[in-house]
Amino acid sequence: MTPPPSRRIRWTSAAVLVALGAGTVRSHRRLRAIPVLPTIPPAGSAGVPRAAGWRLLTARGVEADPATFLAACAHAEREGLRVLDLLPGDLSVERALGLLRLVDPARYRADRLGEGRGAGFAVLVAQEVLTRAGVEAGAAPREPAELLALIRRVKEYAPAAAGLAVAPALRAGRRSEPTGAVRAAELRAQGLPPGTVVAAQLAGLALLAAVAARQGRWGAAAAGLYWLQPYLVLGGPGAPLRPADLAAAGTARPVRALGAALRTTADLVRTPSAAPDTDRAVGYRAELAAGTDRFLEPRRTDCPWCGSRRLAVRVRVPDLLQGKPGRFTLEGCEDCGHVFQNPRLTPEGLEFYYRDFYDGRGGESAGTVFGQLGDSYRKRAAMLEPYGEPTSWLDVGTGHGHFCNAARAVWPHTRFDGLDMGEGVRDAERRGWVDCGFQGQFPEFAEKLAGRYEVVSMYHYLEHTRDPLAELDTAAAVLAPGGFLAIELPDPRSRMARLLGPAWLPWFQPQHQHLIPAGNLREALTARGFTVLAEEHGPAHQGNDFVGAVALTTTRLAPDPDRPWAPPAGPGRRALARAVRAVALPFLAGAVVLDAIRTVAARRTDGGNAYRMLARKDER
Repeated sequence: MTPPPSRRIRWTSAAVLVALGAGTVRSHRRLRAIPVLPTIPPAGSAGVPRAAGWRLLTARGVEADPATFLAACAHAEREGLRVLDLLPGDLSVERALGLLRLVDPARYRADRLGEGRGAGFAVLVAQEVLTRAGVEAGAAPREPAELLALIRRVKEYAPAAAGLAVAPALRAGRRSEPTGAVRAAELRAQGLPPGTVVAAQLAGLALLAAVAARQGRWGAAAAGLYWLQPYLVLGGPGAPLRPADLAAAGTARPVRALGAALRTTADLVRTPSAAPDTDRAVGYRAELAAGTDRFLEPRRTDCPWCGSRRLAVRVRVPDLLQGKPGRFTLEGCEDCGHVFQNPRLTPEGLEFYYRDFYDGRGGESAGTVFGQLGDSYRKRAAMLEPYGEPTSWLDVGTGHGHFCNAARAVWPHTRFDGLDMGEGVRDAERRGWVDCGFQGQFPEFAEKLAGRYEVVSMYHYLEHTRDPLAELDTAAAVLAPGGFLAIELPDPRSRMARLLGPAWLPWFQPQHQHLIPAGNLREALTARGFTVLAEEHGPAHQGNDFVGAVALTTTRLAPDPDRPWAPPAGPGRRALARAVRAVALPFLAGAVVLDAIRTVAARRTDGGNAYRMLARKDER
């Protein structure tokens, strides 16, 4: 029985009130967890805090007095930090609340993959970190957006040594309301999509206005809490921040929030999401003039795993990842269950479709996604715990080294090396995420690395390769006798594959060349002298089936209008794309709930969209 409208309204108002209350309490606690620098720096062991080896980078119009600089240096050295963002004592209300929504100070330092966050006014960085990051220490003061981007970058070079502190004597000064373009730039600098953020803000304001307009007690309480939130979080005795705009922000908060969102929306409609790359666009047009059929090999008539000719089409899809031209087919073997791209891409085709996904234009987005998988990375590493601490580990297909960086929290004394075809492995080496990076195809290193490693991992790597069996042969050669091979793959027998069809994310066309059932992999490992020690399905499940389906469908309906392989887009196409993405937000919210339920079910039934396998190379 459907509850009457008045009851639904009360429930909605109560839910909004609870959400606002929880957010208020969380922000209040987070602010109190940020340390406050003393106005007079404490004396060090030698009587004066050391400032050598540190650089303070500030935004335009912000100046730090010597006492603040020395106090920051003393705090960073005492806490073992290499990057310290300083929050001005008069930080504006919305900047402070925005930062507290993004950062949990209690977890910030320990999260090796977490995004670098800050207020965007002043950051203290060790000189050696700036040098490794390639940052010009003597550059002129930056705009807040530039400083926010710099904070994200330098934290990558100090992944477990970054923190925040309030500097009471530091002043942000009175600044005018940012234009839409400035606000969009600051959101992008933090790795946040402006369109999505603004759409969520407008939806939240509309919901708040709707519940408040009903004049119910719950609606009125929710609206009142929204107005009071700045005072409850930032005000009161002993508050570490004293925003200069606290009174104005509280009384006019809805109007200011709506104005900021509308200004940003207008700017997003008028301008591209990024500066157009004319050279890249010209290059893509030249390549596409010859068509995409040349990127495909002739279709094969037998299964590359078992040789059977009993093949059936599983799915046909375009490039839903980037929206590049082309259409791709995955066929399945009706005898062994192996699924493979047929016809498969040539090496030139792979280069074309991989380009600007993990590096170049799409590198930042890919890095943001990988940075959110820290818990999954740590669970992969923990699979080795019953067998003692490994001394040497090679991660094949390491990308930018995210797994190795996260796994150091589990195995701090292990040497982690990484191998990948892309330039990202060199970045991983410079950041210190891997101890040594090898760039190239794994089979090319079989002789050079023979018998060198105690562990070789292939996490979501084999499905990208042209010949998975050759990759397993190389792993057997690289491992020392008694060494371990850890593999994680998407499971083509997942129920979601049939339910979601082309919108099932792990099809991941056109990048995935082979999807291997667990039974096939076990047989291949046994044939190469391995003993399978453990196999996990539920714990390996990646909770993205429904979110991935919504995201892929949204991309199919509204691809990035500024992608360089498409004709130039005007304001109309940009507005349409952003409208479709705004409409998709409630579907994404529902998908998050469905994925959470699906993940619980996958854990309990040991069945999901992926599986892990750990095998030991037999000693001979």
